[in-house]
Amino acid sequence: MAVTIKDVAALAGVSPSTVSRTCKDNPSISEETKEKVRRAMAELGYEPNFQASNLASQNSRTIGIILPISAREAYENSFYLEAIRGISQFCNQRQYINTVITGQDEAEMLQAVRTMTRSGQVDGFIVLYSRQHDPVIDYLYNEGLLYVLIGKAYQFANQTIYIDNDNLLAGQEATEYLYQLGHRKIAYLGSESTLIYSADRQSGYQTTLLRHGIMPRPEYCVEIPSVLKDAPERIRRLLEMEDRPTAILVSDDILAVSLQQVCWEMGISIPQDLSILSFNNSLFARLTTPQLTSIDINSLQLGIEAASQIINHIENPNLLATKIIVPHYLIERNSCSPCAD
Repeated sequence: MAVTIKDVAALAGVSPSTVSRTCKDNPSISEETKEKVRRAMAELGYEPNFQASNLASQNSRTIGIILPISAREAYENSFYLEAIRGISQFCNQRQYINTVITGQDEAEMLQAVRTMTRSGQVDGFIVLYSRQHDPVIDYLYNEGLLYVLIGKAYQFANQTIYIDNDNLLAGQEATEYLYQLGHRKIAYLGSESTLIYSADRQSGYQTTLLRHGIMPRPEYCVEIPSVLKDAPERIRRLLEMEDRPTAILVSDDILAVSLQQVCWEMGISIPQDLSILSFNNSLFARLTTPQLTSIDINSLQLGIEAASQIINHIENPNLLATKIIVPHYLIERNSCSPCAD
């Protein structure tokens, strides 16, 4: 089995990112630490890519922004646009360049990340999503590459720098808001459960129902892997139930817009027949009729904090992994009303 940068780090008693910076002869690493790392490399027979290291020193101050795997939807989601805007604003102030990376499948994404890494084009990565069992995160971690995650870390949590909202709490507060309006038949419409933010919001929803003595109903929890392909039919099945919900908590404004469209087609009035509460407080929430009550997760600030952290760790490589929680708040509009039942 080939020796990895992680093996060198373990033998030298340093982080993988310190090994990577030693290979690039980064001046922020002390000579004593560099020597310790080099001895470990020699003992294990590890051969770094010095061509990439040399290129990195010539083309430094560049951050790769990794979007989720998607042929289309990621580019239409205003959350990612706002996060990238925050990253770009902070990078511009600190004179860092950023470049966007994505792909239509895992193989294409990994190849793009590998190519940028081996050519030494980036100093670190910001990953704009968090999902279970992500091969991109596996690659970044095992290669000792510096990365910051927007979202709660699922893999290598103690060693990962991440910026997130408290999505469990947000799910609880949103469900409590609907409960206080008198709703007891509350459904949850979410993105695929492998996405950590949606799983946490659903957990918060279920926790609040249980706290009020309401057993969550499996048929009220609907997972939508693709808004364009799967949403209309799955939403329609939920709304055609004989005992249909009086309120729905939706994990994303885009999905909430799809829900509103199906309601309009079925003659269901919002909020008289159905209350809708969504997340992100994007432009979509303000353009719909009625406008959506939504949880604002401060997407711009998430991007700013991610850029701040990765630049801080680039310039101070021996810092410990940081976890930052960005606050959320509820924006009340016209898509929720007291339960009529």
